[in-house]
Amino acid sequence: MAQMISPGDSNNLPDEPPSQLKREVGVFGATMMGLGSIVGTGVFVSIGIAAGVAGPAVILSIAVAAVVAGFNGLSSAQLAANHPVSGGTYEYGYRWLHPSLGFTAGWMFLCAKIASAATAALGFSGYVLHAFGQEHSDWLVPLALGVVIVLTMLVLSGIRRSNNLNVVVVSVTLFSLVFFVLAGLRTAFASGTTNLTPFFAPASGTTSPLAGFLQACALMFVAYTGYGRIATLAEEVHTPRRTIPRAIIVTLLVSMALYLAVGIIGVASVGSGTFATTGTQKAAPLEIVARQLDIPGASLVVATGAVTAMLGVLLNLILGLSRVVLAMGRRRDLPSLFAHVNGSTATPYPAVILVSGLIVGLVLIGDVKTTWSFSAFTALIYYAITNLAAMQMAVDERLYPRIIPWLGLVFCLFLAFWVEPVIWKVGLGMIAAGLIWHWLAGRFTRSTSKT
Repeated sequence: MAQMISPGDSNNLPDEPPSQLKREVGVFGATMMGLGSIVGTGVFVSIGIAAGVAGPAVILSIAVAAVVAGFNGLSSAQLAANHPVSGGTYEYGYRWLHPSLGFTAGWMFLCAKIASAATAALGFSGYVLHAFGQEHSDWLVPLALGVVIVLTMLVLSGIRRSNNLNVVVVSVTLFSLVFFVLAGLRTAFASGTTNLTPFFAPASGTTSPLAGFLQACALMFVAYTGYGRIATLAEEVHTPRRTIPRAIIVTLLVSMALYLAVGIIGVASVGSGTFATTGTQKAAPLEIVARQLDIPGASLVVATGAVTAMLGVLLNLILGLSRVVLAMGRRRDLPSLFAHVNGSTATPYPAVILVSGLIVGLVLIGDVKTTWSFSAFTALIYYAITNLAAMQMAVDERLYPRIIPWLGLVFCLFLAFWVEPVIWKVGLGMIAAGLIWHWLAGRFTRSTSKT
C-alpha cells in the first residue's frame, strides 16, 4: 500500500527541493538551542558591563529586562506558530506589515546578532586566556578568530551534529552557573546589604542614577534575546504551533531565574564596582567573583562554564543568522546565491559562510562594550517590529491577548534610546542605509523582470 504523506511531511520526500530545511528538532532540542543562545555572553559578560552603568540596580534591570523579553517572547511565539518558516520577524514583517518593515527587521537582526556573536567570540577568548593566566591581549583576537572558524565548519556539517553538541554545551554551562550560585550564597549572606547600598548608584560618575538604570535595562534586554533563535528554527521543528511557544516560554523562565540568581550573588558578594571592573577590563567577572568565594576549584568550574557558554552562543548565532540570510536570499533582498541549501546536509552553505565572514570582521575591531551596546539598540528595534506584527494578527491566529504585543512595543521603543547617543545614531544610520539598499535592489529586480 502506498504511504500517504501530508504537506507537513513533504521534507521527507526523496526528491526534496534543495531550498527546504528538514523538520528534526523537538521541544527539548529547541529549548536547548534557545538556552544556548541566551545563557552565554549575557550572564558571563554583560552583567558586568551593566553593573558599570547602574551599580547595584543592575539586579532590578535584570528583572525589568526579563519582563520586556517575556512580552516579546510571547509575541514571537504566536507569530512563529502561525507562520513556521525560517527568518523570524523578517518574514512576519512581510506577511503582517510591509516589505520595508520586514526588511528592516531582518537587517536589524543581522546587525544585532553579528555584533553579539563577535562579543561572544572575544568573551570566549578572554575567559580562556584568563583561565590559563595569560593576560597578553595579543592573543585575544587570533583565538577568537580561530573559534569562529571551527564552529563554522561544524555548522556546515549539518544541524543534527550541531544540535547534539549544543545539548552538551548548555548542560555544562547550566551546571557551572548553578554551582556559582550555591557556592556564593554564604559570602553573599555574610555581606548583608553592604554591597547593595546605595541601590541606585551607577559606577560611572557621568551618568545619573535613572539614566544608568534605564541604560542597564537596555543592555540586559539583549542578553535575553536568544529566544529569537527558536523562532528562526521554525522551519526545522516538529509541529511548530505546539513546539515553538513551549520552547520559548521554558527558555525564558529558566534564563530569568539564572540571571537574577547570578546577578544577586555576584553583586552582593563583591559589590557592583568590582563586578563592573572585572567585566569591562578582564571580561571574566564571574571567574573573579568565584576566586573570592574561598571554595577550591570554584573559579575553574565557572571558567569552564563560561567557555562552553560562549561556544554555545556562537554555535547558535551562526545557525540562526544563516537562516535569516537564507530567508532574505529567497526574497532577493540579498543575492539569490544565499537561498541555496546543500541537499545532503540540509545546510545553507553560502549563508553560513557570509555570516561567519561578517562576524570575523567585527572580531577584528574588538570593542566589546560598543558592540554589545549596538546589539542592544538593534535588537530592541527588531523586537519592536515583532510586536507590531503580532498586533496585526487575526483573532483566530492569536495565542495571547493583544495587550501583550502593545506592551512589548512600547517598552522596546522606550529602552532603545537609552543606550549611548552615538550608538542609536549609528543604528538609525544603519537602518537608513539598509532601506536605501532595499529600494535599489527592488528597482533592479523589477527592471530585470521586465527585460
